[in-house]
Amino acid sequence: MRVIFAGTPEFSVGILEALAQGEHKLVGIYCQPDRPKGRGRVLTACPVKEKALELNLPVFQPESLKDKTAQQQLASLNADVMVVVAYGQILPIEVLETPKYGCLNIHASLLPRWRGAAPIQRAIISGDKQTGIGIMQMNEGLDTGDILLEKTCDILESDTAQSLHDKLAILGAQGIVKALANLNTLSPTPQNEAGITYAKKLSKDEAWIDWSKSAVQINQQIRAFNPYPIAQTNASSNKFESKVLRILSACVIGKAYDAKPGEVAEYGKGVCIVATGDGALSLEKVQLAGKKAVDIKDFTNAYTLTILE
Repeated sequence: MRVIFAGTPEFSVGILEALAQGEHKLVGIYCQPDRPKGRGRVLTACPVKEKALELNLPVFQPESLKDKTAQQQLASLNADVMVVVAYGQILPIEVLETPKYGCLNIHASLLPRWRGAAPIQRAIISGDKQTGIGIMQMNEGLDTGDILLEKTCDILESDTAQSLHDKLAILGAQGIVKALANLNTLSPTPQNEAGITYAKKLSKDEAWIDWSKSAVQINQQIRAFNPYPIAQTNASSNKFESKVLRILSACVIGKAYDAKPGEVAEYGKGVCIVATGDGALSLEKVQLAGKKAVDIKDFTNAYTLTILE
């Protein structure tokens, strides 16, 4: 089949590679326009554009697919199907109806749970034990289309947003290859309206740790916000007062401590245990503002923390 691919971030790249290695012909790669990035605000291509150029595939970067000229250009590609993976634009009905088989979306959750922008992070922070990917026949709603195919994935207690992202990207690639090979025989399944939840976009404000929450809840926050925006707290030590400390990884401690939430209950070489509203957390990898991320052993050799708030 003639396939249009639309995606922008790193999550989409492995799926693009899988399609490029398959039997179908990629006739156009759509992604967001280059955006200013970094302190120098240099125009930078997204990961999908970089991979598409590496594969010598034609790239299109319209500001909006609501534009009539952009729609005409897309129609001229004469595609059988359009595969959409974290593209970052709402597709108007004119585009949804252009390819013969419409538009298929790869979504990183088991719909209708976690419709929206940040399904991977919301699944971890909510303590979900399982997630997956769904191949969905797109309609005009937000992740509301019928499901053609699903693949499930357990969420391990060690999973961060990055590790789960990587696992789901592999499942997404496998899923779309299988869906395209069986497109004429797949049975669309309407989503169960009773199970709807929404995965709103991440906010940096959510990264601040509330130590009155349980150790389990805080650890889920730490895992969900790694690698972005990274959970953080204000910390004081023998060498500084109230600096931002990012926490990249920790583990829940079953032992009870007679300490208030945010107090350092145990500290020594390679050990930093902080009391929470319920239980305690042992910090494993941290990053002080303006410094590199380090293991807790190196951090405890340099500083003595007194309180986190």
